Amino acid sequence: MSADNLIAANRRIASVGGAIFLADQLTKLLVLRLLGPSEERAVIDGFFKFVHWQNTGAAFSMFHQKNGVLAVVSAVAMTALWVFRRHFEAHRPTGQVALGLLFGGIAGNLLDRLLPSRQHVIDFIRFYLESRGGGEIGFPAFNVADTAICTGVGLLILLSWRMETGARSAPAPGR
Repeated sequence: MSADNLIAANRRIASVGGAIFLADQLTKLLVLRLLGPSEERAVIDGFFKFVHWQNTGAAFSMFHQKNGVLAVVSAVAMTALWVFRRHFEAHRPTGQVALGLLFGGIAGNLLDRLLPSRQHVIDFIRFYLESRGGGEIGFPAFNVADTAICTGVGLLILLSWRMETGARSAPAPGR
């Protein structure tokens, strides 16, 4: 990759990452202004609500109360992604978008973990169904950063799969 292409690729990664980070933090500030801790507001009864849940764990609240460890893991992951980005299709626009989504999402949740006023990730989007018995069956609450991370990982998997499929279908040299 030429120097100009590298600069353009890094610029795209940073632009997407910055936009995700900004959207994540702005939506979390909105939640902090509108909802108290553990407060919930139904948007579509029986299906969707805004919540203010404080998550000191990872996805699906795994590793609950391990905020410090998860902050270190996040910082290491961001560093590794940056150092090894050329292995993650950083030369392709789709790979750049995927990496930007990952960087923005990881940075958004990492800031939540590091801010002394929070020390937890703010999750606020919740889809659920009401059961006949009156309880809720739902997907764990999440936020903009979580969505970006999952989408970025999904894009990288698709790119990897496409590259692998393309390499298998290409004729062998000399045939």
